[in-house]
Amino acid sequence: MSISSNPPQVSLALILLLAGIILTTAEAIVPGAHFIVLGVALISAGLLGMAFSPLNNPIALSVLLIIFGGIALYLFRTLDIYGGKGLFRTSDADSLRDKTGYVAEQVTSKGGKVNLYDGGFDSLYSARSTGETIPPGTEIKVVNPGGGNMLVVEPLNPKKS
Repeated sequence: MSISSNPPQVSLALILLLAGIILTTAEAIVPGAHFIVLGVALISAGLLGMAFSPLNNPIALSVLLIIFGGIALYLFRTLDIYGGKGLFRTSDADSLRDKTGYVAEQVTSKGGKVNLYDGGFDSLYSARSTGETIPPGTEIKVVNPGGGNMLVVEPLNPKKS
């Protein structure tokens, strides 16, 4: 009885499949579209390489990976899986003019913090008022984007004197 000293062979397709599963699992744990496209491409190429043995070679798997990566990226962008399609992005500071939101930290003529509705990925901005102190929770409107660094805001319903 002879015992073979050769280690078991692990196919490249299996390695791609396992790497894809790890990446898509990581995407499920920490969403944000960082790993999904590559994970789907790796899983697809790995499964096809395992199903059809002639495709289980480095060159064929590389080509499959590029093809499936392109398809996955196209579908990801077309289907807009995570939503957004740029809806809540600001294109420049002027796009902030007339945006509304609310005061997060008291805003004075020296400074404060406001949250803008539809204000982009991070909707918290530094702001100053046009003169009066604006308490937290007050609805505001941007009157001057100020280059995006320091917004100038005023209350939506100013106090009547």
